[in-house]
Amino acid sequence: MTQTKSRETLNTSRRWVIKVGSAMVTARGRGLDREAIADWCAQIAALRAQGRQVVLVSSGAVAEGMARLGMAKRPTNLHGLQAAAAVGQMGLVRAYETEFEKHGLRAAQILLTHDDVSDRGRYLNARGTLNTLLELGVVPVVNENDTVATDEIRLGDNDTLGALTVNLIEADLLVILTDQQGLYDSDPRNNPDAKLLSEADLSDPNLGGMAGETKGELGRGGMRTKLTAAHWAARSGAATVIAYGRTPDALLKIASGESIGTLLKPAQSVMASRKRWIAGQLQVRGRLTLDDGAVKVLREQGRSLLPVGVRQVSGEFGRGDLVLCLDLAGREIARGLSNYDSDEAQRIAGAPSGEIPARLGYPGEPELIHRDNLVLAV
Repeated sequence: MTQTKSRETLNTSRRWVIKVGSAMVTARGRGLDREAIADWCAQIAALRAQGRQVVLVSSGAVAEGMARLGMAKRPTNLHGLQAAAAVGQMGLVRAYETEFEKHGLRAAQILLTHDDVSDRGRYLNARGTLNTLLELGVVPVVNENDTVATDEIRLGDNDTLGALTVNLIEADLLVILTDQQGLYDSDPRNNPDAKLLSEADLSDPNLGGMAGETKGELGRGGMRTKLTAAHWAARSGAATVIAYGRTPDALLKIASGESIGTLLKPAQSVMASRKRWIAGQLQVRGRLTLDDGAVKVLREQGRSLLPVGVRQVSGEFGRGDLVLCLDLAGREIARGLSNYDSDEAQRIAGAPSGEIPARLGYPGEPELIHRDNLVLAV
């Protein structure tokens, strides 16, 4: 596919998720950059006038709270972060609401934690709310609920949240506005000769080595998290553009097909909604090490995981919890929802299906993980 043709497909992308990072939203730690926010809101209004639906995922609550509370450095303890987020969220939402109102648009605040996307019912409720808001012409402003999130329920960063939002609403495009021009062939902060990639296929195995780990002091994500987010967004068929957020009319240029930033093209088939939900869960409760035969069956035949192919069970998990399936070298092959708890899985590991009742003392499911609840690793 040529660059012009693939860029031109962005002209027809109707549903966007736009993620704006802390370094873009804030004025170098001195509160919100209201001029920049006004500019993005004006561009989003223009996108809406073109018939596009937009969900905005915005960082900046903690940074704004730090400025309001006079904090010189980002808090390192949980409650300090939560307090800063609680104070800063007020200013962040007010800033967006004020600017969208100037263009006749309504905004809505959506705060999520991992619990909201790991529970199937809450996941579907979140999707329904977002879809309804979009149909009503509202611009949802999504953020992680940092005021209550702990390490156990944290999504991790807003790049991840942006990708999960893409999968929630089946968006066509994820745009990540950051303080870098895009993805380079090496980390430009360490290598002055690094070259910007205009386009790349997410199937390229070399991409992972190009993404640096460097991150700003206000944010949690680096370029590697953005690349991971692009892979996750691709599960619903969405492309990702990583671009410098201060480029004049960046969003409008992307919409018109101009070559700014890096376009990351999906290389996998669209995943069914339920499997996207499974793949998007972050809290892994256990691990199953598989023999070579089981790995081959999963990869090549798309079948369920039977206990006979399991060599080792580790971790404590319950029925319905997310577990990883690893090959003998420790590489992730798949992940899925277990039909058994960890104790039961230990007892039936390596057993043919016909021996399951004898080992458990009661009838059980023939599959340890049913194929409908199993997602292969990218």
